[in-house]
Amino acid sequence: MSIATNLACIREEIAGACRRAGRAESEVALMAVSKMHPAASILEAYAAGLRVFGENRVQEWQEKSVVVGQLDGAEFHLIGALQSNKTARAAELFDAIDSVDSLKIAARLNAAALALGRRLPILVEVKLSHEETKHGIAPAELPALLAALAPLEALIPVGMMTVPPWPADVANAGEEARPYFRELRRLRDASLAAYPGLTQLSMGMSNDFSAAIEEGSTCVRIGTALFGSRIPASNPAP
Repeated sequence: MSIATNLACIREEIAGACRRAGRAESEVALMAVSKMHPAASILEAYAAGLRVFGENRVQEWQEKSVVVGQLDGAEFHLIGALQSNKTARAAELFDAIDSVDSLKIAARLNAAALALGRRLPILVEVKLSHEETKHGIAPAELPALLAALAPLEALIPVGMMTVPPWPADVANAGEEARPYFRELRRLRDASLAAYPGLTQLSMGMSNDFSAAIEEGSTCVRIGTALFGSRIPASNPAP
């Protein structure tokens, strides 16, 4: 099926989840997760009306950005873990960093953004899963990180993101992920009084985005349901 056809199905499911939650569709952004998909797929998704894209690796996006980096009105977010030695390049290439999980990374991003004369929106990634492969700051360490981010003048903390554990039953992924979505919303809500700019909740992927919307997600990250299975790169960059 074409990306446009897949997109129509996804938007219909988003609309249904918003109705069930009593929310307006305009409250939920759809991010096309284009990692490990070619630039041609991004162009097709852009032609279908998508404007927000997520990439996992700095080097992979650097290569694709030569072709699609200047699309009018498009935003490109880094959603994968960021190594400290890639922060300067990430600050230059991406419109937002959605995976900040330490003060070290934040401080390096801030310095890079200051050098570029730009302000960079960021999300704080919170690790709610016990899986070793998941990244993010522990909930207990979140208040200290948020306080430390406040003086970093080139960064704009706008919300939080999380990735729930891989479901034991993919057919029931939404219900398995729901407690993790609720917890991220609780953490965000508890932080709003001190940090009113933290309005965004990036949570929900192809298998569970309806439940995420019902639990308050403001951005769902859709890859496989939109583009199909990923094509692994021969030598993926970290």
